[in-house]
Amino acid sequence: MDMFIKVMFLIIFFAVMIGVGIYCRKQTTDVNGFVLGNRSVGPWLTAFAFGTSYFSAVIFVGYAGQFGWRFGLASTWIGIGNAILGSLLAWKTLGRRTRVMTQHLDSSTMPDFFFKRYNSKALKIAASVIIFFFLIPYTASLYNGLSRLFEMAFGIPYTYCVVAMALLTGIYVVLGGYMATAINDFIQGIIMLIGIVAVIFAVLSINGGFYETIALLSQQSVTTPAGNEFKGAYTSFFGPDILSLIGVVILTSLGTWGLPQMVQKFYAIKSEKSINTGTIVSTIFAVIVAGGCYFLGGFGRLFGKMSADGVKPEGGYDAVIPTMLENLSPVLMGIVVILVLSASMSTLSSLVLTSSSVLTIDFIDPVFCSQKSLTEKKKVLLMRVFIVFFITVSAVIAIIQVNSPVMFISQMMGVSWGALAGAFLAPFMYGLYLKKVPKVAVWVNFALGIGISLASFICNLGGIKFDNAVLEYFKSPINAGMLAMLLGIIITPLITLIAPAKDTQRVNSIFSCYDRKVTASSKKYIGDEEEAVQVSKASKTSKNVKAKKSARK
Repeated sequence: MDMFIKVMFLIIFFAVMIGVGIYCRKQTTDVNGFVLGNRSVGPWLTAFAFGTSYFSAVIFVGYAGQFGWRFGLASTWIGIGNAILGSLLAWKTLGRRTRVMTQHLDSSTMPDFFFKRYNSKALKIAASVIIFFFLIPYTASLYNGLSRLFEMAFGIPYTYCVVAMALLTGIYVVLGGYMATAINDFIQGIIMLIGIVAVIFAVLSINGGFYETIALLSQQSVTTPAGNEFKGAYTSFFGPDILSLIGVVILTSLGTWGLPQMVQKFYAIKSEKSINTGTIVSTIFAVIVAGGCYFLGGFGRLFGKMSADGVKPEGGYDAVIPTMLENLSPVLMGIVVILVLSASMSTLSSLVLTSSSVLTIDFIDPVFCSQKSLTEKKKVLLMRVFIVFFITVSAVIAIIQVNSPVMFISQMMGVSWGALAGAFLAPFMYGLYLKKVPKVAVWVNFALGIGISLASFICNLGGIKFDNAVLEYFKSPINAGMLAMLLGIIITPLITLIAPAKDTQRVNSIFSCYDRKVTASSKKYIGDEEEAVQVSKASKTSKNVKAKKSARK
């Protein structure tokens, strides 16, 4: 009976996801429809697409487990940072300007934005290569957390879990493109909201409720650098290691500003209402889902056992959350499985759609079809082929990685986030606001993001240790990613002052998109082309009426 309940949850879930893909297939006849849903996605779908692409099994299993173990309840600050910096301020700072400028440039991907904004085909190709290589490890990390829970709940071998998830995601993304992804993201987001609240209450009840669980956690001790034992650190306001906590908050929050799969959600915004509603909804979503995940992870030490090294839990950080959940009721376990499945598939679909569109539009077409551009149908077909390719490659990596002790979930995600956000955040953000950002500043950001993240990866892979505390701190993929982003934000304006872009006329033409009048300038209001025409007609009609009245007088 227990297994029957879990299987029924899965069958219903799979049927809905595939049904949505079939329903949306008519909107995928051209690139704009397949990649952006014809820029007609409403506020709730956009907000949930942003949130569900943001939070995956990497957050629920990998990050919540690792940072909950390391920081205790203070890890909840990561979720709060994700909501305020990663959602609220991201929408406020980038949402409107991204939608207006990308439509003006007729750009559907981030590399294409760099090409048209900075007038450099080389930047476009370089950006597409960076996305191709660094989204794959992130995609592979999504399978790990989900498959651990599947193995625990159903006794299904890890490999079969990976194959099933890859197959299902591939079907509905290939069929329905961005619109299918957005609708499924909405459904999956609702499941995530209900699931995380239910799981938190269930886990807290195991130890007698909220206050009793807090009391037990306060008895957990941590050894200070001086060798003293400190109890209560895991229930304290900032936890036992505030500097490392800050690094995680910045990487996982500010990083969304430069991730192509996140920024692309702003390209598809339908109207001004979508901006305002989307900002509020995505922020609330992040508070509940991210805040809830990290809050739950903060109690990990009450369920996991310390390994022989005295630092990590038995089975590694990725085993913390599955261990917490293994004694839940069949119904709750079914909800948890669907919760993590939803989180993983929503992010996976966003990543493979981004990867395939970038490879087709920004690499294959300009490099190998320079004489004659691909037709819309051929581009869509190629994107579908590459979706299958990316899903297959990431699944193979995930299967190989599970037997490797080198990289656990958060490390894989940290390297990807650090490289992508470090390379793209500053040139994308400043490209929306500053006219004089030169191409050289973009190249410097690309070099910083990739160089710092790869250096960190190599140091960790080789087990290199530094006597210098600062170097040791930034050896972490998470802290290295934070450093790359912050350096880009600081250095880009300095380069702009020293060697500003000189193609003033072309850039002024690009920035003229913000001055198009609707009912206000586009800096404050997106509007729609149809609405702008209606407003213009209404304005002329009003003027004619006033002129006739004046003539009669």
